[in-house]
Amino acid sequence: MADISLAKHHRTAAHFIPGIILTVLIAVAAIWLASLHSVAGMGLGALTLAIIAGIAAGNTFYPLIYKPCEGGVLFAKQILLRAGIILYGFRLTFQQILDVGVSGVVIDVLTLSSTFLLACWLGRRLLGLDRETAWLIGAGSSICGAAAVLATEPVIKAASSKVAVAVATVVIFGTVAIFLYPLMWREFAHLLPAMNAARYGIYTGSTMHEVAQVVAAGHAVSPEAENTAVIAKMLRVMMLAPFLVLLGMQVRRSAPANADSLQPITFPWFALIFILVALFNSFHLLPPALIHAINKTDDLLLAMAMAALGLTTHISQLRKAGLRPLLLGLILFIWLIIGGGAINLLIMHLSG
Repeated sequence: MADISLAKHHRTAAHFIPGIILTVLIAVAAIWLASLHSVAGMGLGALTLAIIAGIAAGNTFYPLIYKPCEGGVLFAKQILLRAGIILYGFRLTFQQILDVGVSGVVIDVLTLSSTFLLACWLGRRLLGLDRETAWLIGAGSSICGAAAVLATEPVIKAASSKVAVAVATVVIFGTVAIFLYPLMWREFAHLLPAMNAARYGIYTGSTMHEVAQVVAAGHAVSPEAENTAVIAKMLRVMMLAPFLVLLGMQVRRSAPANADSLQPITFPWFALIFILVALFNSFHLLPPALIHAINKTDDLLLAMAMAALGLTTHISQLRKAGLRPLLLGLILFIWLIIGGGAINLLIMHLSG
């Protein structure tokens, strides 16, 4: 997931238009490149190309034009991503969500809880990090990346410097996952006969950091993998609210004097709207031509969000994060790949 709120001072057209134009140009170029047979044969989809181009631009010329473009880039990264995910519901039916079913929910719960508890133990005991940093990195790794970090901040009253470190950590490893997961599918999926594209999508959605990254990685594998990846991820995103409630209860127990000053919990409504759109689409009330137009618009919105995510991913974040937080993020990243994979295989085996 992307950042939760836009900066309040970015409200005029002058702040939005330049950045939106920049993300549109990158998105259109990525969609065009992905349509070329030579590029498609390399397994590079439009969303992957958009984030690659965004990262390249973000670490070269974008810092020079950052101020006029910031508002539009943040708008694409946050608002257009949510709009794109909601519209993605028109590609799905409620039956597909049910197919992910109870087993998908169990996988999400086990992956989320094991990752966060591992972060708490490793961060404090092994790496000597403070509680807030360990919690923030754990929340971002186990649920939905930067958005989970920002949603956790007011609950535990973390310093802004710790939030920045946690965001940088989960963004870095989540970005690596965009390229690693499709590679793992191509190289290793054949070794597991039970692992088809749909199940690999559930694995992707249950273990990768951000919504945008899940969409890009699933898209690079196949439409079937993309669909199940998005469904599994949306179910995981909806667990953010109960997670924050439980975390808030823990904070109250450890610091009862500060309980009255805790901030209210924010529910990720866009995840619920996504499911409602898929439910509506199940009735096939809209003509195919309109659905096709919606899907094309959605392709553009998601590519713009990928471009924006790339533009705001800076190599300098590696230096700012420091070694110990990065090491925690790396261990959790490895756990999500291996441990999350083991959880997926176990639940798939038990569910038949």
